[in-house]
Order: sequence, then structure tokens, then C-alpha cells
Amino acid sequence: MLSQQEHMITQHILHETKAKNKDNLTRTNAYKRFYDRHPEMKWSLLASFVSRNAGWSMTDLKGELFHPGLTDQQGHLFFTAYERANWLIFSDAYPQLLLYEWSKRCRKPLFHLLPHFGVSRFMSAEWERFWQTRDTERLLHALIINEQYTIQSPIIQNPLLKKNVFHSIQYLFSEWAHFQTVVFPTVDGHLYGLTIRKFSQVKERITLGKKLAKLLFRADLFSDFYHFLHTVPHTGSRFDFEPFLGIARRSSPFLRTVYPVMTHSLDDQREDWFQKKLSPSLFEVERLPKQIELTDWYFHKKRQLRFLFSLEHYFLHK
Repeated sequence: MLSQQEHMITQHILHETKAKNKDNLTRTNAYKRFYDRHPEMKWSLLASFVSRNAGWSMTDLKGELFHPGLTDQQGHLFFTAYERANWLIFSDAYPQLLLYEWSKRCRKPLFHLLPHFGVSRFMSAEWERFWQTRDTERLLHALIINEQYTIQSPIIQNPLLKKNVFHSIQYLFSEWAHFQTVVFPTVDGHLYGLTIRKFSQVKERITLGKKLAKLLFRADLFSDFYHFLHTVPHTGSRFDFEPFLGIARRSSPFLRTVYPVMTHSLDDQREDWFQKKLSPSLFEVERLPKQIELTDWYFHKKRQLRFLFSLEHYFLHK
């Protein structure tokens, strides 16, 4: 039985989460603003940057590179996969962040309320641990683990999306071409990032997430990354950063000019993904590869992908 205060807090969190989970733009901005209020929540800034990348991937589907090679149904399914995954992550993670904010405000842990938001038992334990230890790195890794397991069954293993998105020729082309890459731009014309080769495997995505966190908060680069996030408004188009690379011509649209707000429904009876003990290796710190600057790579891969899709278009329309 919730107290009057607890009921008020849960209702406020549900309302604010729904309002901020409207689309890719509202999610991206909400993550960034939360980090600015609570900079110990490193995952929130990482989530904002990864969310920007998701927006760029969404508008790629309507841009001049991908759009000619996609049917309307394929484009819709690709967008649905991106949008649904990011909506699910936000609907799970943002209430956790807001409950932490309320805990700070009330000066006592309120994490016993997490089950009211469908949050995994795994994260309930991790938040209790964090309140006692203040181990920001452990919590960062826990949130990365949680977000990837949250989308594994409903998105990655969804039969419709598995067949039409993750096994489609366009997806396999882009993965083969190393275009499944998260990029961190800077305003001085540099592009950093990391690539994932086996996107469907949850442990591979967790490893990528930990490496991205290490890259984002690297002492010699963090201020440049943060400056970009803080000064460049997110429109959902890669043209947010391409002018800094010397690219003068837009090839992808603003997100809100091509995608209406999508209505989602959440299964109140969704199962807790945390059914068995996890390997301690999931919490291990990752090492960054030597190659983290991708400025030249970006130009090469865009040319390569353009060639691959033109080749596909040629054979499909002979």
C-alpha cells in the first residue's frame, strides 16, 4: 500500500516519463537535461548521445542514401525497430532516473517503488547498492546491461523484426559495411566512434555500450563531446554534424518533417528479463581499440554504402 506521498511521486514520474517519451527528440533532450542536473548519472549523457545516433539512423531511412533501396514497408519496419527499442529503453530507464532524483530530494532511498514502473529486480538491487556505495561506474555498467536485456526479447528476437529488419539485405549490407557504428562528433571537425558487428547478440551490445562510455568520458575528449551536445540542437538529421566535416549538402531530413509521433502500448504484464544470475564479466571495464577517430572512415563508408545500395537497386530492377 503506497502512502499519499509515494502515490504522488509515482504518478508524477509516470506523467513526466510519458511526456518526455514522445519521440526521439524529446528523449534525447530529456537524457541530456537530466545529466546536467545530476552529473554523477553518466549513463544519462551516454544515452543522450546514443539517442542522437538513433535519430540519425531513423532519418537515414528517408535520406538519399537508403530511401531509394527500401520499399515503404521495409522503411516502416526499420523505423519501427529503432523507435520501439528507444521508446522501450526510455520507458524503463527514465522512471529509474526520476526516482533517484526524488530520493535525493527526500534524502532517503525510494527504490522500493521501482516495481511500480515494471523495472527489473536486477536494477532494484543495483540502485540500493549505489545508494550505499556511490559507485558511479558500477551503476553505469548496470544501466547498460539493463537497457540491452530490456530490448532483447521484444525487439531483437521479435519474429517480424528479426525476419524483415535484422535479416534483411539492407541491414546485412550496412552491417557488412561497418555502418552499424555509433559516432561522437565534435564542432572542430572530428568524428569518433565504435562499431558493432553482431548487433543481435546482447553481450556484444553491452560490450559496445561500455566501450562507448569509456570513449565519451575519456579525459582528453569529454569536453569536446559535451560541447557538441550542449551547443548543437538535435534535429534527428546527420546534417547536425556533417557541416563540421565540410559537408555542405544535406542528404537526410529533419526527423519531425518525415515521422509523425508514434503511439506505443506497453504490456503491463511484461516479464522481468532477470531470471538468472549474470556473469560477473558483464561488469568488467572494457579497453578501447586503437582506432577511435572515424573522420576519414565516415567519408569512405558513405561512398561504399552508396555503391552497395546502387548495386542492389541495379540487380533488383534489371
